[in-house]
Amino acid sequence: MMVERFNNCDSVISLSLTHSHTVAEEAPLIQSFILQVISGEMPEIQLGVHTIRSHGAKVARTHMHDWLVLLFLVVIEVILNVIEPFHRFVGAEMMEDLKYPLQENTVPLWAVPIIAVLLPLAVILIYYFVRKDVYDLHQAMLGLLFSVLITGVLTDAIKDAVGRPRPDFFWRCFPNGKGVFDPVTSRVMCTGLKSVIKEGHKSFPSGHTSWSFAGLGFLSWYMAGKIRVFDHRGHVAKLCIVVFPLLVAALIGVSRVDDYWHHWQDVFAGGLLGMTVASFCYLQFFPPPYDTDGWGPHIYFQMLAESRNETQPENFNGLNVTPSEIENVRIYSRRGMTVSNGSMDLVLGEMESGRRS
Repeated sequence: MMVERFNNCDSVISLSLTHSHTVAEEAPLIQSFILQVISGEMPEIQLGVHTIRSHGAKVARTHMHDWLVLLFLVVIEVILNVIEPFHRFVGAEMMEDLKYPLQENTVPLWAVPIIAVLLPLAVILIYYFVRKDVYDLHQAMLGLLFSVLITGVLTDAIKDAVGRPRPDFFWRCFPNGKGVFDPVTSRVMCTGLKSVIKEGHKSFPSGHTSWSFAGLGFLSWYMAGKIRVFDHRGHVAKLCIVVFPLLVAALIGVSRVDDYWHHWQDVFAGGLLGMTVASFCYLQFFPPPYDTDGWGPHIYFQMLAESRNETQPENFNGLNVTPSEIENVRIYSRRGMTVSNGSMDLVLGEMESGRRS
């Protein structure tokens, strides 16, 4: 496995020291240890790349149940598309608002998975080839698929339960343009194709919109973390990159209204649903983009913590520092070293005073 030095990695390495009599006794050794860290002369530790070949099987086994849940969601999605939706009552007087022309989709159904799934997946794969981090690859793929599938299940379940007619329902029901209604209830008696009529009862919410926001919304979250859009440096270009996928999703939603396949309420609800699920799924696997560790998945930092726990006792035994004498001291490769309970000068000063005493 490749190994990186402390001054070449973006990972956070925790060290811990207290201000007790033991620290004072071991001040020369500890001071030498800290100076090695600062100067980059620290012995190399395992913080190398984690590829599919080296860690892929381990990560997949850890999340085996999650992949089984994904398969279960696929089965549910298939069932929801097969069953007949609720046929809401549509009377003769209601047809005046449902006579919009029946026309082709501006964004065809087959294009939605490409835009909402394959496009974000391509970005995730590109980042993997650059970073060589299978933890990020796996968690991003899992989060994306969960976002899209959960959104799909919720969308189709609501579609089947609500059964709202589409704006072009009249022409689906009466392709010849001659309406036929029940003489008693004035309910429509459709003469069109059964499959076309079935699709006509699936207006709320918009599936194109919810799927687009689920996939592209997740992509926006993902890129916001990777390019550190909330780094307080005021780079507007970063915001443009993050907002662009959301703009594409919004335009897909607008096309559904322009094509008369959905009412505006359907599109609004679909976008809200997809973006909400995408946000929950992203934050399940990654810290918020504005967090210090927002660039990597939770599992990556958990792995680093476990690795440090395994190596720290060996490192500190030579200094006679016990585990009870440990507090957080974070070392950032690009920001220098910060001490949790004061500045570096304070720590070194206390060491010097302890040595003099």
